[in-house]
Amino acid sequence: MSDAELLIPTRSPLRRLTGVAIVGTGSFVPDNVVTNEALASLGCDADWIIQRTGIRERRHAPPEISTSDMAVAAAERAIKAAGVDRGDIDLVVLATLSPDYLLPATAAAVQDRLKLNCAAMDLSAACAGFMYALVTGMQFVATGSSKCALVIGADTNSRVMNPDDKKTYPLFGDGAGAVLLRKGSQEQGLVSYTLGADGSGEQLLVRPGGGSRAPLNGRGTDPSTFFVKMDGRPVFKWAVRLLEDSTRQVLDAANCKTSDVKLWLLHQANIRILDAAADALAIDRGKIETHIDRYGNTSAGSVPIALDEALRAGRFGRGDLLLMCGFGGGLSWGTALVRW
Repeated sequence: MSDAELLIPTRSPLRRLTGVAIVGTGSFVPDNVVTNEALASLGCDADWIIQRTGIRERRHAPPEISTSDMAVAAAERAIKAAGVDRGDIDLVVLATLSPDYLLPATAAAVQDRLKLNCAAMDLSAACAGFMYALVTGMQFVATGSSKCALVIGADTNSRVMNPDDKKTYPLFGDGAGAVLLRKGSQEQGLVSYTLGADGSGEQLLVRPGGGSRAPLNGRGTDPSTFFVKMDGRPVFKWAVRLLEDSTRQVLDAANCKTSDVKLWLLHQANIRILDAAADALAIDRGKIETHIDRYGNTSAGSVPIALDEALRAGRFGRGDLLLMCGFGGGLSWGTALVRW
């Protein structure tokens, strides 16, 4: 696929899903801070990283911490914030591109460690994973199939990125975010949203080894195929256009303007993508929640971490409109106007 073909993202259907409220949030990042200077031994230039991405540091999980550990920590904080009875939680949806194992689902481990009696499933949509999981959980609650759903985005990116890939490895960090969903008023929930994918770009952001197409069978398999590979230039161009186009579609469908949005919770992939969105959509830069400078790209954890930190900082309240957008491998995306 050429750069030109990626300039116009696939248009996807617009939907509305209200009557569901986010009643609690939580997040977790490892204590281990990895600065740009700490990556110098790998041949990574600290100034280049800041200038090209806006990232100054990221968090890396120590060997004893995995994706499920971070997911549990974020979920515990969300449960405490919501004040819900664990017996009411009847669904766990975990979005991740770095599960503990290929089998079984990491969500099942989370369910067990939280001592929940409920269904649990993983969802794989890369950096758009949390948005897909959020819509999935909200659908269960809206239809009455779930009384209280726990939705998590968590990734241990440091384990699946190649330290020898100097253009990709510095971009990613580890972290998790979680939300609890219950029935809400008819004004609350997704005022307008869109989920989409363009599989023709699958090779632009891919972890080729370990699946059924390229199994790691130990017979001459290149171990580097275990790591994520990204063709950064076309993905960057696609992301900038996707963010602008999908946002306009969602706002138009809700008969809203950019000025109606209280806070923008956008996937933290690159500061230049956020800056381009701010310029193209005439967004007040102060309304865009930003943590990429501290955490890097936390993939499925990106949006829920931003949501939790913004809520705890008092940056929005009930009745406010939030614009959430996640995008990445697949190529997949999810953009939603949320009434808090």
